[in-house]
Amino acid sequence: MIVLGVDPGLTRCGIGAVAMDAQRPRLVAVTVIRSDASLPIEQRLLHIHTELNRIIDEVRPDEMAVERVFSQHNVKTVMGTAQVAGLVMLAAAMRGIPVAMHTPTEVKAAVTGSGRADKEQVTTMVTRLLGLDERPSPADAADALALALCHGWQAPMRAKLAASR
Repeated sequence: MIVLGVDPGLTRCGIGAVAMDAQRPRLVAVTVIRSDASLPIEQRLLHIHTELNRIIDEVRPDEMAVERVFSQHNVKTVMGTAQVAGLVMLAAAMRGIPVAMHTPTEVKAAVTGSGRADKEQVTTMVTRLLGLDERPSPADAADALALALCHGWQAPMRAKLAASR
């Protein structure tokens, strides 16, 4: 199963795809989509939409995971993040790809064992878990891979629950 994780952001949108192989998860792709803050919001969203769709078509994920937008002090930042999360969910829905949302705390706990881990700890664990020679950078890339790992590890549990119904 290939899981595409997305850390939504208007300036930097982290994208990470992981194949959930039986022995060890493996990196499929990782990138960060950047948009120019000087452009009008609709042009920034169009650029993210175009790049996101290109990546989805290239990677062909079985499932997608997006970070759940949570309340921040900066309303402008939260709005941009929510708009990008909406693009991700729409792109998944248009292809019939299941999409799930995960909180930052849930993702941190899945990859580090602590929901209070900092970005450095998340990046370190993602690097180790995927056996990477280099650390994913910037943090948005590592966060997207962490989302994919978190979601992928929950898949057997979701399948078991579905079978019991």
